[in-house]
Amino acid sequence: MAEVFFYHLKERPLEAALPQLLQKCLERGWRCVVQAASPERVDALDQHLWTYDDASFLPHGTDRQPEPHRQPILLTDGDGNPNEAQVRFLVEAAELDDASPYLRVIHMFDDREPVHIERARHSWKAARAAGHEVAYWQQDAQGRWARK
Repeated sequence: MAEVFFYHLKERPLEAALPQLLQKCLERGWRCVVQAASPERVDALDQHLWTYDDASFLPHGTDRQPEPHRQPILLTDGDGNPNEAQVRFLVEAAELDDASPYLRVIHMFDDREPVHIERARHSWKAARAAGHEVAYWQQDAQGRWARK
């Protein structure tokens, strides 16, 4: 069974929190796939991951570029896993039917978006019903994650 984590964005936006979590996954040797809700959002995340920090970058690509299977971090708006990722990030209410192929599935949802909160609640119930281990993480006032 997969670990299904829910990260509640309360203090910092997705653009600030996602790179940090992706970096931690890469440090563990995990490949990642980030699923957004639209091609436009994939493009925006693609651009952001190249420029979010002047001192580093996250190696990544999109599923529309050549050889997506070679990417340590793959950005997509689909449900495929061509880079054989162990971790799947779901952002902005993106949906996944089956978490079982992954070690970890991470739902990131924004406190200011009621649709995202409702989707996270539904996904929590579905993950528990499927027997996955679930955990809820919330940002504190400094933007650090605390397990609740």
